[in-house]
Amino acid sequence: MTKTNPGHYFEDFRLGQVLTHATPRTITAGDVALYTAFHGPRFALFSADSFAKACGLGQSPVDPLLVFHMVFGKSVPDISLNAVANLGYAEGRFLAPLHVGDTVHAVSEVIGLKENSNKKTGVVYVRTTGINQNGVAVLSYVRWVMVRKANEAAVIENQSVPALADHVKASDLVVPAGLNFSAYDFALGGSAHAFEDYAIGEKIDHIDGMVVEEAEHQMATRLYQNTAKVHFNQYERAKDPTGRRLVYGGVVISTAKALSFNGLENAGLILGINGGRHVAPYFAGSTVFAWSQVLDKAPLEHHPDMGALRLRLVATKDQPCTDFPDKDAAGAYPPSVILDFDYWAAVPRRA
Repeated sequence: MTKTNPGHYFEDFRLGQVLTHATPRTITAGDVALYTAFHGPRFALFSADSFAKACGLGQSPVDPLLVFHMVFGKSVPDISLNAVANLGYAEGRFLAPLHVGDTVHAVSEVIGLKENSNKKTGVVYVRTTGINQNGVAVLSYVRWVMVRKANEAAVIENQSVPALADHVKASDLVVPAGLNFSAYDFALGGSAHAFEDYAIGEKIDHIDGMVVEEAEHQMATRLYQNTAKVHFNQYERAKDPTGRRLVYGGVVISTAKALSFNGLENAGLILGINGGRHVAPYFAGSTVFAWSQVLDKAPLEHHPDMGALRLRLVATKDQPCTDFPDKDAAGAYPPSVILDFDYWAAVPRRA
């Protein structure tokens, strides 16, 4: 009997299957520091306990994207160890904050299966939930991933593609308990721009660029305990036409989100993930640029001191975003675009 785990192949998944992922993770101050070192976020709420306390919290919450990556990483050995690519996200909601010292583990349910016409791969849809040490759900999201088949002749039964919401309703967003922006310090936040200053349809070029190096993306991915072979195994990747290891898509998301500080300084707190697509692979050494578009604005019930912005974050490689590179009328993206990410963020209102 083999004691090693080769990971699940497409034919190993079943609709309704529940997978409890190994290795709970206690979030430490070191994790937070490394996250900052790898991606460079500067949002005040996650950087200073004093700022968080002035906003009604006992201490700085962990950046929601760090929580997302930790939960995502738990699921990789069971869901995407044999993945060709992670394809997208939907219905993401941050349900409760995590703080340094909290522990998170993850559980996933298979909610969809669709074999590809080549019979070599298929797409697996899972709903993953992150749960803290008290049994409280802190995050829930759907992702879909293309996974290899070990046996091309394997027959896949009970295939189904789930119907997913186009976006998370603003009324379903959860604001961290106690959070209050009525005395928000815009100077310390980094910008005077409040909820009222952003217009639906507005586009913002975040100007700055950031290169992700080989060592950085591998260390970041190991920090999240993401073991997907495409990020680490150069022996296997040498057989691919590119011959290179793929950068984990979460590294691109966090890098682009960090770049968005320039123009969205007070929109650091992600409340929901409406959708996301890794448009093209990203390899270390290229410079990441980003731009955002305001898709919608919404009040937050019982929180007159803040509102929610629905933001679309687009990242490119080696192309500044002064002209907002985007898909054409036929829906095709230019080669430079690597990420299209749709999320809700909490933003303070002006008193």
